[in-house]
Amino acid sequence: MKRTYQPNNRKKSKKHGFFARKETNILNSRRKKGRKILSK
Repeated sequence: MKRTYQPNNRKKSKKHGFFARKETNILNSRRKKGRKILSK
């Protein structure tokens, strides 16, 4: 039986990576808040 989490880096970065976040306004708001890490 396979486990539920089968990590896939390409899929992860497509969904949560920098370029995925760049499309919306999320990065700027996180910068304003002073986040150390902006995206995965």
